[in-house]
Amino acid sequence: MSDRPDEAFREYVEERLPALQRLAYLLCQDRHHADDLVQDALVKLYTRWDRASAASHLHAYARTTLVRTFLSERRTNWARRVVLVDRFPEDLGSSDPDAASAVAVRRALAGLPPRQRAVIALRYYSDLSVEETGETLGCSPGTVKSQTAKGLAALRRALPDVDADDTTSTRTRS
Repeated sequence: MSDRPDEAFREYVEERLPALQRLAYLLCQDRHHADDLVQDALVKLYTRWDRASAASHLHAYARTTLVRTFLSERRTNWARRVVLVDRFPEDLGSSDPDAASAVAVRRALAGLPPRQRAVIALRYYSDLSVEETGETLGCSPGTVKSQTAKGLAALRRALPDVDADDTTSTRTRS
């Protein structure tokens, strides 16, 4: 990275923007809102760039900023009162079974409470450990485990067509 702070920040954003956008989309389930969420998080990151760039894990610092921005936003009264869309956009689906499954998973994720969605996204999308997820969310490992269990149970209820035996048998055949 560059010696100049603004240049270093710009380089970092160019490198990490796609990953931050994907995580934001998983959290909020809306591309436009995800862009706004990333922008808010990057503003916060820029105002604390001296501290952030000195962190031992800059990516974790940025990811934590993004997730906490999302959770903070979900706690506001506005987020509880306003529903921007009343259903998931159908144009993301197609006749391809994998695309239909992806839409079903996105719908199920959208139905989770924000904290459970954040835990699932961090544990299974960002591949963080229980401890790293707890640090990101500012909670204990026990809370991460319980939120993960509740989130996965809710996903299983929302996606009843997925049978654990089918996935196991498919893996053993390949």
